[in-house]
Amino acid sequence: MVLRFRVSLPGIKGFARVYKLNADTTLYSFHKQMRSDMEFPQDQLILFKALDEKGGVMARYGLFDLGFGTADKVSVGEAVAKGIASFVYFYDILNKKSVIVTYEGEVEGAKPVAVPMLVETKGPIPAEFENGYVAFEDLPDDQKHVPGEAEWNDAKGEKDEDDDLSSTASSDEEEEDEYDEDDDDAEEEHDDEDGKEIFDGTEDLTL
Repeated sequence: MVLRFRVSLPGIKGFARVYKLNADTTLYSFHKQMRSDMEFPQDQLILFKALDEKGGVMARYGLFDLGFGTADKVSVGEAVAKGIASFVYFYDILNKKSVIVTYEGEVEGAKPVAVPMLVETKGPIPAEFENGYVAFEDLPDDQKHVPGEAEWNDAKGEKDEDDDLSSTASSDEEEEDEYDEDDDDAEEEHDDEDGKEIFDGTEDLTL
């Protein structure tokens, strides 16, 4: 029987590792494979804190027997049979560094695997997230944009601003032209009132 487990980091969407492993694989063998794949330190104590579906603690499995058996004696199949739905796997107990290992079910028709097989990878190793890496999925909505989009928006904003300035300038020029026409009309009216008679050819002229 082949089982499927998903490894995740709490609150981070941009990280995942998915494994297929035989039901008789021990937690210790699973630990060694995860340590290798995700570059966990090799000189730290480890612990599997087993949880039920509601998040209640059912057992603790480590390198030493904590009352539930050691990690090298307990298989993932035995843990699932007891109703364990997930583990908090502490790969560095002293610094309280951990990942969540969730049981996703049996892989029907799958052939047995020699060792825990990594079948899906998403994001860098957990250490990168500790160093400040932020995946696209974890960015706030107002910071999500494709490469070059920010520059395009900035350029578009500058163009719109230039268009606004051009429109304002055109409006000012039109207003100045109207003022000039009004001034010309006023000057013509003023010339008519300077004592000069203007005939349009309809008046009766007498000598």
